[in-house]
Amino acid sequence: MSAQLQYRIEQFFYRKSELCDAQDWDAYLELFDPQSEFHLPQWDSEHVYTTDPKRGMSLIYYANRSGLEDRVFRIRTGKAASTIPMPRTLHNISNVRIAEQADGSLQVRLNWHTLFYRLATAEQFFGHATYNLKAHGDSWLITRKHVLLLNDTINSVLDFYHL
Repeated sequence: MSAQLQYRIEQFFYRKSELCDAQDWDAYLELFDPQSEFHLPQWDSEHVYTTDPKRGMSLIYYANRSGLEDRVFRIRTGKAASTIPMPRTLHNISNVRIAEQADGSLQVRLNWHTLFYRLATAEQFFGHATYNLKAHGDSWLITRKHVLLLNDTINSVLDFYHL
């Protein structure tokens, strides 16, 4: 793997974070393939989490991008009371590791930390994420996002924009 690929992938994820923090939902959604899966599993025990979203509990599971599109629709129309007011977020990523796959796609693992402020309260979520990416023009599309939330005692709302 080249240093240039590492740089481009890091820039892709910095941009994704920036779009989410700016609540630029149209540009954010465009980063996801229409068939992309989004999975945030639930922990079964202190060190074991569910692996099959169709057989185990998940905190969030969307089989394709339409789940994210529905959440954005609810935010925009005010149909999600939990997003009024929307929190201010700051997404940070680190430790980006890239594995090239046999089919030319990429698997990217990273650590993430999201700080957010809503209703006079500052909180945070953090964890690990694994993304599958496929080439799209001179960039990529996310075909799968698998997130592990390490601080899963949730004192407030948890939604896609926190991850």
